[in-house]
Amino acid sequence: MRIPAAARRYLPVLDWGRDYDKTALSNDLIAAVIVTIMLIPQSLAYALLAGLPPEAGLYASIAPILLYAVFGTSRALAVGPVAVVSLM
Repeated sequence: MRIPAAARRYLPVLDWGRDYDKTALSNDLIAAVIVTIMLIPQSLAYALLAGLPPEAGLYASIAPILLYAVFGTSRALAVGPVAVVSLM
């Protein structure tokens, strides 16, 4: 099946997703567990520092990761809460 160029342009996962295998999935799941262990308390703390409810920190840290996985152009992600952005 041929994927239209416009779809590949806005959804890069359609290009690299064809080559995604079990090894990559296994590695990504391990990385996801490690990132989640750090992300949850960090997101909660930054939300509280900013005077927001803790769940706002979770939403603000999980949504960008999921959106970038689908719409991003790089297979390597470095998205998450950082002190400067959270305090602004």
